[in-house]
Amino acid sequence: MRAALWLMGLFAAAVALALFAGDNDGTVTIFWPPHRVDLSVNLVLLLLAGLFVLLHLALRAFTAALELPRQARRWRAQQRERATHAALLDAMMQYSAGRFLRARKAAEGALAREQALVEAGNAPPHATALRALAHMTVAESAHALQDHATRDTHLEQALKAATRSGTAAELREGMLLRAARWALNDRDPASALARLEELPTGAQRRTAALRIKLKAARQHGRIADAMDTARLLAKHRAFSPDAARSLSRSLAAELINQAHDPGQLQAVWESLDPVERAKPDLALRAAQRLLDLGGAHAMAREWLRPAWDEMVALPESFGNVQRVRLARVLQAGLLATGEPSDQQWLARLEAAAQANPRDATLQYLAGMACLHRGLWGRAQMLLAQATRSLSDEDLRRHAWRALAELAEQRGDAQAASEAWKRAATG
Repeated sequence: MRAALWLMGLFAAAVALALFAGDNDGTVTIFWPPHRVDLSVNLVLLLLAGLFVLLHLALRAFTAALELPRQARRWRAQQRERATHAALLDAMMQYSAGRFLRARKAAEGALAREQALVEAGNAPPHATALRALAHMTVAESAHALQDHATRDTHLEQALKAATRSGTAAELREGMLLRAARWALNDRDPASALARLEELPTGAQRRTAALRIKLKAARQHGRIADAMDTARLLAKHRAFSPDAARSLSRSLAAELINQAHDPGQLQAVWESLDPVERAKPDLALRAAQRLLDLGGAHAMAREWLRPAWDEMVALPESFGNVQRVRLARVLQAGLLATGEPSDQQWLARLEAAAQANPRDATLQYLAGMACLHRGLWGRAQMLLAQATRSLSDEDLRRHAWRALAELAEQRGDAQAASEAWKRAATG
């Protein structure tokens, strides 16, 4: 459509020009004494148009001649800027290829070229960002070469350059994250955490920063902070569900192991989520730690209650190792404390043993509970049944020892001797 309109316009102009010039009999007379020159109007118009074009071309040529020095300077500046970019790209490629010495040399060359551009007054708008990235490339290469002095020097220069850049926030945050990772590699978690503290509040909650904080907190022994960070990462879906559960369980176990008195251990236990407290492994670890620290037996049994209920309700979900471990911890916590929970646990154990007469572990636990509460006859019957099927040697040895003590209390020397012999041989 546009081409058709142009064609129509050209035809119209040609028709107008033909109508004007075809019947134009006018003349232009130029008097130049003693001469007289007569020219047609059409020729004069053509000469004027030609003169206009000639003057226009002459002016353009003159302007281009005057622009040549400036264009030459611009061309030289562009070549230097391209050489600077090429040097920086080469440094990055060399670093990616593991050629750290070449990478550092190329980055230092980029810095020298950028400085020359600045001194010549031809610095590009992104000169500060370019300088910062070049300093960071040198620092990265120096870190890979274990040259910490050079690394720290160029890192500080990169941070200064980033502050003056128009994209200061992004550059500075990236550099601080890199510095934190370097500190982690150097096994210096305090410095890594200090670098993370320099980040803005929003940047500190990003996944990359939280991952570094998690590793640094674990290295530094700040397991509570590591636990909070792991929960944030799990909320951000930074881990798979299985990995998140495994990490949470591992951190909770470390928190439990770090407790040095029952009060501190109780505070740690209450800080855990209900889902974490319901995990049998953590409950067993916490109860055993509480008993080792001299804590209340009733509290240890209460912590074990979810694991016990799960084992009774779903015995197939517990392996033999877990069952034996639960039995050992419960045995240590079955001492009579004179609290109402003592009778409740005794009734609970006996009910479980009656419901599962073939489960030697339950028979053993019920027998030990009766033993600690002075129910000698009941204890002897249950322990005697348990010794026939117990697969764990340690539990079987404890059962025979208890039977030997019961026989001695009855004055049955022969039965006591036989029981002690069985306890010794396992």
